[in-house]
Amino acid sequence: MEREYNFWVYIVTNWKKTVLYVGMTNDLGRRLMEHYANRGNQETFAGRYYCYNLVYYEWHPYVESAIAREKEIKNFLREKKEALIREFNSDWKFFNTTICGAWPPPATL
Repeated sequence: MEREYNFWVYIVTNWKKTVLYVGMTNDLGRRLMEHYANRGNQETFAGRYYCYNLVYYEWHPYVESAIAREKEIKNFLREKKEALIREFNSDWKFFNTTICGAWPPPATL
């Protein structure tokens, strides 16, 4: 019998909204803070392009479905990713404060 958990598939972007990063996590707030702390890190895609602004997210109860959906979205062309974001978030609002409370996160994280 499978247990339900909380898994999130998400899309973050840079402040100019020119780069999109698709990811999956079991703790969306923590992951956003990690992306923020990693900004400017040339060794990671999201860090290199300062992708830490949340514009899209969806919940999944099972890790398998979240992984499959992440892969599906990653294979979308940019135009289809943008359409998905617009359907969920027509103004491309950043949801970091909604998810994390205070934003940006404290420097200690």
